[in-house]
Amino acid sequence: MNKAKLKKTLNRAEEHCREHGTRFTEKRKHILQLLLQSEVPLSAYELATHYQSAFGETIPAMSVYRILDFLMAETLVHKLNSANKYTACEHIACDHQHEVPQFLICERCQNVKEVGIEPSIIAALADEIERAGYHLTQPQIELHCLCERCFSAS
Repeated sequence: MNKAKLKKTLNRAEEHCREHGTRFTEKRKHILQLLLQSEVPLSAYELATHYQSAFGETIPAMSVYRILDFLMAETLVHKLNSANKYTACEHIACDHQHEVPQFLICERCQNVKEVGIEPSIIAALADEIERAGYHLTQPQIELHCLCERCFSAS
């Protein structure tokens, strides 16, 4: 991500937090920045390591987890449950309503693409799930695939 886009996204994240009555502290900003700059999802421990390298300060993994919980609650970060890693929301700087986020995860390079699925599709899926005697608790779908670059290299 280039510097101008990074700055715009971080400014929008700060504005979002202010609108919701929450604080976008320096450490929260730094964790989001690391995720925005990463080409792959990162674990809390990887973020703690990158944090020290990038900002010259040690941060405990438990603090990173608390920051990630905050960023997820503010919908600035998504957790990829299948990998137990985190990725920045690709739509932080957008000004329009988004569809339900889903994730395409490349099995080779670990690159992640966030795509939207129309709410009607999730609703239809939830109906099928209920007919089967279950209740949808989280509509996130993580599809493991190959990105175009890795597919072409095969």
